[in-house]
Amino acid sequence: MALTGRAALLAALGSLPVGILEPSWAGILAVNAPLAAACACDFALAAPVRRLLLTRSSDTSTRLGETADVTLTLTNPSRRPLRAHLRDAWPPSSWQPGTETEASRARLTVPPGERRRVTTRLRPTRRGDHQADRVTIRSYGPLGLFSRQGTHKVPWTVRVLPPFTSRKHLPSKLARLRELDGRTSLVTRGEGTEFDSLREYVPGDDTRSIDWRATARHSTVAVRTWRPERDRHILLILDTGRTSAGRVGDAPRLDASMDAALLLAALASRAGDRVDLLAYDRRIRALVQGRTARDILPSLVNAMATLEPELVETDTRTLTATALRTAPRHALIVLLTTLDAAPVEEGLLPVLPQLTQRHTVLLASVADPHVAEMAEARGTIDGVYEAAAAAQAQTERHRTAEQLRRHGVTVVDATPDELAPALADAYLALKAAGRL
Repeated sequence: MALTGRAALLAALGSLPVGILEPSWAGILAVNAPLAAACACDFALAAPVRRLLLTRSSDTSTRLGETADVTLTLTNPSRRPLRAHLRDAWPPSSWQPGTETEASRARLTVPPGERRRVTTRLRPTRRGDHQADRVTIRSYGPLGLFSRQGTHKVPWTVRVLPPFTSRKHLPSKLARLRELDGRTSLVTRGEGTEFDSLREYVPGDDTRSIDWRATARHSTVAVRTWRPERDRHILLILDTGRTSAGRVGDAPRLDASMDAALLLAALASRAGDRVDLLAYDRRIRALVQGRTARDILPSLVNAMATLEPELVETDTRTLTATALRTAPRHALIVLLTTLDAAPVEEGLLPVLPQLTQRHTVLLASVADPHVAEMAEARGTIDGVYEAAAAAQAQTERHRTAEQLRRHGVTVVDATPDELAPALADAYLALKAAGRL
């Protein structure tokens, strides 16, 4: 229960004539006794809060940057009308900064025995599960002098999924995939290509592709055409250790890695390949295996929604052992991690031969565009020092990438906006070369 501002105002106005005309206890009693009686009547006529029935419905998931509407249905089983102010509490990251007060509060009137719906519109700023806290209701009497107040626990969870902003690149990558998928012949046959069909020889074709038996049966020279193999195994490994927590722009590196992984998974599933996901630092954070082409993207998005960087050093040795158990046969291992010299030289390089001996390894890393801007800084003493530091960082990064390439690893190093399409291009290049 609580006094309202209206009751405080009436008490203040009543105290003025008492202080001027009759400054005594009798005067104070003459003013406050009727006010107290009015507050008591107002409290008695206010609808009880604890008897209210509340339920939720509507959206259970949304993408980061989009909205989710959660409907709260309030039923008034009492014989008194409900005049109420309502606050629907959610975590602060459920709204854009500065909009929480307006979005979470509502006024409503519910006649006896009826129900009303209140819609809370969320616009989350972080991925993960956002859980409703509690609903606070303040019920007022007809005079607006006194109110009843109570809270209700009405559980509800809205899962905020990764935004998948790189989806816009998917049509162009699929067009490139269709060119590879039997519509154009490969100049050289790689070890991972499948026979597609025979066609007539044209000048410029590789003579090694001539099918002499088919040529003997026909009057024209026939050549074989090849297409990339289907049903290849691709294992996406997300490094969720401390290096993935570094922010590039407005988001951590892990978010850019997830976006690139989603584009590659969508492209590979359209190409007929099997895609699995492993998120790891010192233990398995997420594992998606054995999904069909139709289910793989929703499964990955749902598994990535709750992933957060862990401020621990990634155990590369156990990560490698887990990857080998997850992919016992030849596969494309896509490792989304850092290119920083220390973690690669001390953690990844000693165990890399275990992966490259059995699998094709592709490493993708998020580069900071601010470093490139610093490298071009000139004109001031601070700018020169920044340029020197940025040049040194870029040199170390290139040296680390060259070390990995000498071990047979394909390296993709790009900014957050360019990482997803660059990773997809690297996958298509490996497929065209027959290395999958």
